Amino acid sequence: MTGILGGNPKEEPLHYGEIFSIWQASTVAKGAISCYRAYQYHAGDHDLKKLLGELIDQAELEVSECDSLLEGIGLASAPVMPNRPEARLEDIPVGARFTDPEIAAKIAAENGAGLVSCSQMMAMSIREDVGALFGKYHATKAALGLKILHMLKKKGWLVPPPLQAKKPEPVHA
Repeated sequence: MTGILGGNPKEEPLHYGEIFSIWQASTVAKGAISCYRAYQYHAGDHDLKKLLGELIDQAELEVSECDSLLEGIGLASAPVMPNRPEARLEDIPVGARFTDPEIAAKIAAENGAGLVSCSQMMAMSIREDVGALFGKYHATKAALGLKILHMLKKKGWLVPPPLQAKKPEPVHA
């Protein structure tokens, strides 16, 4: 294949949708790092704290890789959020404290939204390396989502939508 979109994908131009989505992914990940660090101060459950650490590690990877892509084409990324001062759970007033089930529900919802964003980016990408990068993020978020679901079930924190109580009877024609 020849032309502007042939050869080495890393030498191909990004289209405006790819550029914005990469910038947005970096910005969202930077916000997630800040938020998840605060959640770690609020969380009391060891498993939840560990999972928050994994989510932070993933978000830091996404920031690094997305910002490198942007830098490679001469664009600035959004600024990094300032580090929060550390807090001990005992020092957070009860009325201001997020509970473990609240934190778990929030990270589950955000992870699900991240899966959708990755899918959209994979579908819109014309550069194979960018589509593959977001495919990698998608796979990691799917695995993290499964961990979150298992934790929600194990801890009794899952609030399911209405469940089908009785199976419909088959219609015989």
